[in-house]
Amino acid sequence: MKRISAVLLLLALTVVGSLPLQAQRISPQENARQSQRAAKSQQKMLKHANKKQRKAAKKYEKVQRKQMKKANKTNRKNMQSVRR
Repeated sequence: MKRISAVLLLLALTVVGSLPLQAQRISPQENARQSQRAAKSQQKMLKHANKKQRKAAKKYEKVQRKQMKKANKTNRKNMQSVRR
């Protein structure tokens, strides 16, 4: 019973949502403002994503340096034990 009522409610909401209540008219100034806002938001998200990518690359490079340093250290130890 609950499933049927949920499906009917969903169906009713989709029908009501698809009907236009009133035609929206946006002035050119409002359109320009919305466009500027969207562009600014896009730039902000892009800047944030670039920052995260730079941070991840920096972290990866640091891990690589540490691994190289560790490998060189063990390599030197092995070479010294061979010489003796």
